[in-house]
Amino acid sequence: MLKLKKEVVDSIKSVTDVSQLHSYLQNAIELEHATIPVYLTGLFSIKQTSNSEASKIIRSVVIEEMLHMSIACNVLNALGGSPAINKPDFVPSYPGPLPMNVGEDRQLVASLEPLSKQQIKNVYMAIEEPENPLEFPVENFAAVSEQYSTIGEFYAAIIEKIKELGEPAFTGDPSRQLVNSQWFAETELWAVTDVNTACKALNLIVEQGEGTQQSPLDPEKKLAHYYRFAEVFYGKRLVPDTSSALGWSYNGEAIPLDESQIYKLQPNAKAEDYPAGSVARRFADQSNYTYSSLLNNLHQTFNGHPDKLNEAMGLMYELRLTVQKMVTIDVGDSYCAAPPFQYVKTNT
Repeated sequence: MLKLKKEVVDSIKSVTDVSQLHSYLQNAIELEHATIPVYLTGLFSIKQTSNSEASKIIRSVVIEEMLHMSIACNVLNALGGSPAINKPDFVPSYPGPLPMNVGEDRQLVASLEPLSKQQIKNVYMAIEEPENPLEFPVENFAAVSEQYSTIGEFYAAIIEKIKELGEPAFTGDPSRQLVNSQWFAETELWAVTDVNTACKALNLIVEQGEGTQQSPLDPEKKLAHYYRFAEVFYGKRLVPDTSSALGWSYNGEAIPLDESQIYKLQPNAKAEDYPAGSVARRFADQSNYTYSSLLNNLHQTFNGHPDKLNEAMGLMYELRLTVQKMVTIDVGDSYCAAPPFQYVKTNT
């Protein structure tokens, strides 16, 4: 996976008071969120009724990134902190580095671009790649695997520090914990109240993204994000295979990616890219307003009003409907309008 500066992990290890850990969990929240606009842009670029399997895979990862963001918020709340979500600098500037400059060493640029094999390999899989990715055989496909260090060390340092600080660190109000089985299974999102529940939750984030050193599966027996994206890249399901040394190979059901059925979205669009008064500008402003309202709602959700999650999910659905119309708008040079994912002031 991608590196973050070693001093970040070292500084976590030197924490002596739980309040000093709050900023790092806020970083974790921002990091988990930062991937969502990247993946959503790829998802929204797929024309409706096409590329259904690729669409399902990307959507499943987006949902789990939302889960991971929720877990990080629950842990921060449990340790007496307060997640900050409704502020302009919560949203990264695309294109650019991920929060904490994750990936700076590999010059990773998190960008809002339509789905393509290149975007999957260079951005999606790079973000999710574990420290030692399991290299499974690929039927009729030759690819070079690049090795990255894992951000799992960042989470491991937080977990170890939580264990060191122990139960007295858990001073947060239990009523601020988000548990909502309508959207997240009880086996994936639970109330964080002590060392055990906190460490278990943070480990889930790592394993859902990277898998384990022995298996591509996460604790829920689903493929980790890296391997799900690899399925789209290689165009084949990763399936058990007794002829493979590691017991798996990419030789299952085909997952075709028909790039003719993907909108050529304007990369890293900003609302101001579109002329004032134009249809594209109107949709860009509307999508920004809905997206910002969503962040405001999530801020309230994780700051004492967990019942607000249903309203936030409604805004997510509203955003999807807006963007589905937006991506059909021709803005010239063969490009279509794209959602900017910018934070703006709202009435909420």
